Amino acid sequence: MKLTFLGVRGSTCAPGAGFVRYGGHTSSVAVTPAGATTPTLVLDAGTGLRSLTGMLGGAAFRGTILVSHLHWDHVQGLPFFAAGDRPDATVRVVVPAQDDRSGRDLLAQLMSPPGFPITPEGLVGDWRFDALEPGTTQVEGLGVTAVEVEHKGGRTYGYVLEEDGRRVAYVPDHAPAVGVSDALLAALDGVDVLVHDAQFLEWERPRARDYGHATVDDAVHLAERVGAAKVVLFHHSPGRVDDDLDTMADVVPTELDIVTASEGLELEI
Repeated sequence: MKLTFLGVRGSTCAPGAGFVRYGGHTSSVAVTPAGATTPTLVLDAGTGLRSLTGMLGGAAFRGTILVSHLHWDHVQGLPFFAAGDRPDATVRVVVPAQDDRSGRDLLAQLMSPPGFPITPEGLVGDWRFDALEPGTTQVEGLGVTAVEVEHKGGRTYGYVLEEDGRRVAYVPDHAPAVGVSDALLAALDGVDVLVHDAQFLEWERPRARDYGHATVDDAVHLAERVGAAKVVLFHHSPGRVDDDLDTMADVVPTELDIVTASEGLELEI
């Protein structure tokens, strides 16, 4: 499978000259399964999702969007995703189940008047909204394991994708210092790639705790603990300029292969 990083920021977009090289869009990663020519699975629907339209070469999107949680920076791209908002599109949106509410109703809490002009039904095309419980299922031909992780303000999942024995974990918002469950450790064990929250530095730990996020140290140490082959630092602070991110991979001494995510980065797994 191939991962294409469409948005790598957390909390809010970061426009301006200082954010050109790594990008300012919020979280979204396109997944192209082996043998496919275009992405059919997307991890999160932050503002980076808009960029997927250009990748599709004028075609409608037909696939699934897995949302890790319902904070604004992970869903704001949905109503502005042109390749999904058209009559010939087929889009399934999957969100973490909570409060005995449907996927549609959970999303409508964020996307309905007066906070937004339309409800989910206002999107053009064949849209479906599902609430997913933790566990393993098949999505777009890939094995997908959803596991709950520690993060403030609503149920949050990490997702592990598996194809032909290769495994990628996506954990964009996570506070390992609060706790790492046995279920999460089991899901992450030996993954080929761990894409992980790295919004804060160690000297910012009080803010990381308040926000419910990880430090770079947290991300690297978790990757070491589960035996990940590669860790991708992700969900960068909107205040972290390009020059700061240039040295992010060197913050923690480790033998791990560390990559700092940037918009347009492609990884073949």
